[in-house]
Amino acid sequence: MHRSMSRFDLKARDVIGSGGLALFFVVVWVISLPRLCRFWQYILDKGITLVPIHAGLGLSEHHVTRYLRFFIPYPRMQPIAPDAQTWGWTAIAVAALFATSFLLPETQMPLRYLLRIVCFIQGTGLLYFLWEPARFPHTPDSYLEGLITYGIAMISFVPILFGFTYYIMNFSLLQKVFLTVVAMTHLTLFLPLLILLQAMILQKSVLFMPLLYIVFGLPVEVLMIIAFYSWGMSWPSPQPTGESRP
Repeated sequence: MHRSMSRFDLKARDVIGSGGLALFFVVVWVISLPRLCRFWQYILDKGITLVPIHAGLGLSEHHVTRYLRFFIPYPRMQPIAPDAQTWGWTAIAVAALFATSFLLPETQMPLRYLLRIVCFIQGTGLLYFLWEPARFPHTPDSYLEGLITYGIAMISFVPILFGFTYYIMNFSLLQKVFLTVVAMTHLTLFLPLLILLQAMILQKSVLFMPLLYIVFGLPVEVLMIIAFYSWGMSWPSPQPTGESRP
């Protein structure tokens, strides 16, 4: 019987073991943050040079208690409002995507709605920058700093999330450790690449910032965590959850 159809018996040892494992990963992650920030700083510095991106590298100081201090790196860029050409080509692209969504077959209904959501978000951005471009309150600096800060928080939350949803399942300790290490390592390597990609787009114009934030920011990392969790839940376990033990 599939584990989703079996009865789940949560025992005290499962709760204690899950909490202990989650706490272990959180502590290791927090202690590793200063070194990880230096690693991200190196990647961002090399990426800004190689891509190239017209930006400097800023450092934002943070504390976890008074004993642990680290500096979060982020690209520093000048905000560039959309010119008439950028606004016009973007409007044409939005209109073309919106029209394309009606041409897709009904079997592609999820893609239809995804395209329309993207068009709606970018369309509102176009309208905003058409009427009040000078009042846009966000800069690439603050946005990218916030994106990497939220990304760190998201990675920190992975073992806690797995503690409530995965560690309590009847998987071996090796499976739990492996899934957590792979998920957190993947997100750690992905985060600076996401920052560089978004910086490449934002150096053209802040017109695309709302779409990057709502669709291609944290939601991408959330989907990655869900994908890893689904992958882990598909693994065979030593004993199906809820099966009686001698």
